[in-house]
Amino acid sequence: MLGETDPAKSLPGTIRGDYCIDIGRNIIHGSDSVETANDEIKLWFKDEELVDWKPHNHCCVYE
Repeated sequence: MLGETDPAKSLPGTIRGDYCIDIGRNIIHGSDSVETANDEIKLWFKDEELVDWKPHNHCCVYE
């Protein structure tokens, strides 16, 4: 879905392959693990800015 970090190596149909042309100005980010994501989220957001949200149909989709 994201495509390779280098947009020149990203396949058509991926976000980077379709919409990105420069590796230095990446248009999307994906963390490699939950731990890394938690660390990266703390770089940009305060705890009080985060919310716990589930869609209204969550109970119907997931068991």
